[in-house]
Amino acid sequence: MGATCRSPRIEQKRLQEAIISISPQRRQEIIDALRRGTVPRTSLDAFAVGLERFESVVDEELQKVGCGGSVFKAVRGEYGCGKTFFSRWLADRARKSGFATAEVQISETETPLYRLETVYRRMMEQLSTVDRAFGALQNIVDAWFFALEEDVLAEGKFGPDDQENLVARTAELLEQRLARVSATAPAFSMALRGYRSAQAVGDRATAQGILAWLAGQPNVAAAVKRTANVKGDLDHFGALSFLQGNLTILRDCGYPGLLVVLDEVETIQRMRSDARDRSLNALRQLIDEVDSGRLPGLYLLITGTPSFFDGPQGIHRLEPLAQRLHVDLQSDPRFDNPRAVQIRLPAFNLERLCQVGCRVRDIFQEHSNAAGRIGSLCDDGYVRDLAEAVAGRFGGKIGLAPRVYLKKLVADVLDRVDQFPEFDPRHNYSLTIREAELTSIERQAVGASDVDEIELDS
Repeated sequence: MGATCRSPRIEQKRLQEAIISISPQRRQEIIDALRRGTVPRTSLDAFAVGLERFESVVDEELQKVGCGGSVFKAVRGEYGCGKTFFSRWLADRARKSGFATAEVQISETETPLYRLETVYRRMMEQLSTVDRAFGALQNIVDAWFFALEEDVLAEGKFGPDDQENLVARTAELLEQRLARVSATAPAFSMALRGYRSAQAVGDRATAQGILAWLAGQPNVAAAVKRTANVKGDLDHFGALSFLQGNLTILRDCGYPGLLVVLDEVETIQRMRSDARDRSLNALRQLIDEVDSGRLPGLYLLITGTPSFFDGPQGIHRLEPLAQRLHVDLQSDPRFDNPRAVQIRLPAFNLERLCQVGCRVRDIFQEHSNAAGRIGSLCDDGYVRDLAEAVAGRFGGKIGLAPRVYLKKLVADVLDRVDQFPEFDPRHNYSLTIREAELTSIERQAVGASDVDEIELDS
C-alpha cells in the first residue's frame, strides 16, 4: 500500500466544512462532471488544491471591481495544470459575491478574438448569475427596468396604474442612466427603450427580437429593428460600447460587476498571421479599455499556455501588448506575486494529485449509501496508488494526468464500489487507458517513449 496523502488538520477541517456546505444537488453536479471528464462549474472550492495563496488577492480584486474599478488578469500554465479549473473556481467565487459571470472559449473559427462582436455575443449567451446558469441577460434587463420603475414610483408623480406616463418617465430615466453610453452607442439605449415599449403592449415576439439584437445576435428581423429604431448588426467597435452598457445595467440593478473569462487565448498562435495580429491587437484594446477606466465593474481574465506569453507567435508579436503583460517570473514559483497582472499556476505534482483525489472521494462518499465500503476500499493509500498508476501511463508527466485520473476514480472505481457490494478495486479493477478517451495532447504523452518527446505547444 502506498503512502497516505492526508492534509494537515486545519486543512482537513476546512475541507469538511466546505463539503458539508454543499447541497446534495451540488455534490451530484460535481460528481457528474468529473465522471464525464470535465471541470464542474460550481462548488469548486470543495476540492480546490494549491489555490489558497490566491484567495485573499482575488477577493481584494473583486472588491475593487465592486466599488467601480476594473481589473485585468492573465493566468498562465501548461496543459493540465488547472487553468480552466482556476477560472471556474474564480467565477464561482465571484457569483457567490453577487457578480454576474461569463466564460468564453476562444477558438480559431467559432470565436476568434479579433471579432469582438462575436466575443460579446458569446458573453451574453454564457451570462450567468447565482440564480441562472446561462442566458441571464433577460432576467438582468427585466430587473433593471423593475428598479427604474420603482425609482419612478418613489418620485410620487405617477401611480402604478398610469402605464403611459410610467413608461415615458422610465424611458427618460433610462436615458439619464445611460447618458455616458449613449454618447458612443446611442443604439443601445434606443434598443432598450424599444424592448420596454414592446413589453408594455404585450408584444413578446418583438421584445425577444430586440433583446436578441442587444445580445449581439445576427439575423434579427428588419421589422423588429425598425420598431426599436436601430439598423444593421453589432460590429467590432460597437461591442465594447454594448459591454459598457451592460455593466451600467448590472450595477444599477444590484450586481457588483461582471467577471469575463477568455479561455484558451493561446489558440491565437494557430491563426494566419493577419488574423493573429488582429487578435493580439484586440486583446491590447481590451486591456487598454480596462486600464483607462472606461469599463467600470469589469473583471477580465484570460488564460493561456507559457508559449503564448513567451513564444515568438504570442504576445511578443505586438510590443505594446508584451509590455503590458510583462512580469518578472523568478525560477522559484513560491515567490510569485499573486497581485501581478500575469500569474502562473503551479504544476501538478503527485502529492497535489493525491490530495484532489482524496477530496473527490470524500465528496462522493457524502451522498453514497456505501460510505463505509468506500472509506475502507478506497482509502488514502488506494487513492495514491491509482494516482501513481495513471501518472505512470503518462510517462510521469503528472500535469497531464488530473482529468483522466479523476474520471477513472469516479466512473471506474467509486461508482462500482457504490453499486456492487462484491467489487473490490484492488482485486477486480485493472487500469486501462484507451486512445479514444484522450485528448490529442494526452495521446502524445501516452504514446511517447520518453517524456521529452511530449510536445505541449501548438
